[in-house]
Amino acid sequence: MTGHSRKKRTNLRDVARVAGVSVATVSRVLNTPDVVNAKTRQKVENIIAELGFVRNAAARSINSGRTKIVGALVPTLASDIFALTLAAIEDQLAALGLSLVVATTKENSEVEARKAQELLEIGVEGLLLTGRCHSDELHDLVQRMGTPAIAMSCYDAGYHLPTIGYDNQNAARQAAAYLQKTGHRRVAFVHGPAAMNDRTQARIAGVQAENLDVTCFETEFTAQGGHAAARRALGHGVPFDAFLCASDVLAYGVIAALQSKGVAVPRDASVVGMQDLPGARVTLPKLTTVCIPAQEMGRRAAQALANWIEQDQRPAPLCLPTELILRDSVRLR
Repeated sequence: MTGHSRKKRTNLRDVARVAGVSVATVSRVLNTPDVVNAKTRQKVENIIAELGFVRNAAARSINSGRTKIVGALVPTLASDIFALTLAAIEDQLAALGLSLVVATTKENSEVEARKAQELLEIGVEGLLLTGRCHSDELHDLVQRMGTPAIAMSCYDAGYHLPTIGYDNQNAARQAAAYLQKTGHRRVAFVHGPAAMNDRTQARIAGVQAENLDVTCFETEFTAQGGHAAARRALGHGVPFDAFLCASDVLAYGVIAALQSKGVAVPRDASVVGMQDLPGARVTLPKLTTVCIPAQEMGRRAAQALANWIEQDQRPAPLCLPTELILRDSVRLR
């Protein structure tokens, strides 16, 4: 004895025995109820409710060859932008009769490949990846298994997987061009780790494409990281007139750091974010930012992957527009 017992899960045979019908009849009630006599169907449904029977997905997949599960690999769940995207994906998949399983990769290609393998082992029928930076191991795995896979949060018509997202370089360039237009010249660009993040690399290239004096400050992708980067920038010896941030979350930390040092935003230094998270509307001052269509991207990617799984329709690449949202954190010089 271990000191406790595990309750046996009710199965199809238990329902059939208590209802006094065959296992085949219970199966028909669950899968094709219209072909079952109304009185028998009601009796079986009552027993299912009484016994707390829940269909076993593993058993169902053995019988049907389908799990109806989609896997998503994202860097972290501690990010509003990924939370918004995943919520949209899950809602869209649910409407299509599919379920979502999420794994985090910490921007580590080896971890990502291992998590992808684990998802495929539990029977996911398709994968949603983040960006274009992935290991050869992951690419080989997807190709070998013939698994439908879509790369989100980026756009590259020449990439070997369909991309559904937005042009990160152009999004950053929109913000940089606006700063240039409004008379800013010395810009601190605050961004997260770039080594294995093609989205960040593209945003750096977008900022550097404009005629600005840009200094990059890499930090962790959090408000605390933005705060630390701004403090480093203030001690850099260059009087920056603007801080452009690769995410709104970084911008929150930057604004807090500037204000704690007596630097008024936007009077002394302007701040621009990227993403247009809900918090951007309530910061003081309200944050000028580039709107990234995360929820629309999630819905489109989920629909496209479902069509690929169900109808063998490989999707075309899709680039969603980004939009500069003007608020109060930029001074018109």
